[in-house]
Amino acid sequence: MPADYNGTWEMVKNENFDDVMKALDIDFATRKIAKHLSQTKVIVQNGDKFETKTLSTFRNYEVNFTVGEEFEEHTKGLDNRVVRTLVTWDGDKLVCVQKGEKANRGWIHWIEGDLLYLDITCEDKICHQVFKKKQ
Repeated sequence: MPADYNGTWEMVKNENFDDVMKALDIDFATRKIAKHLSQTKVIVQNGDKFETKTLSTFRNYEVNFTVGEEFEEHTKGLDNRVVRTLVTWDGDKLVCVQKGEKANRGWIHWIEGDLLYLDITCEDKICHQVFKKKQ
């Protein structure tokens, strides 16, 4: 049985987000706004099917996927690219690879206690985010 990611998760830590946004060619003004925002993640999981929403006062982003099934993802509201996305399980970790214009693009999610960890990568940059489960 895979890990249970269901819930509402509020950001408590966001390290090196600006570096990843620069690697994604996100403009200066957007980066300055985005790096100061607190994000909330809402995840609905049914086995290997996920509905995810990342919410902030600036922009919201939604992506739905089934683990093990590659799909075309439009990163509208992020860097506005089209990527081929594949999310797989590595133990209880969700590992995402996004193929497109940028090398080494993707993310890894995992849970420890009431904390949800997210490492976002693009090229040689890594952003570390931590979210706490809302009760």
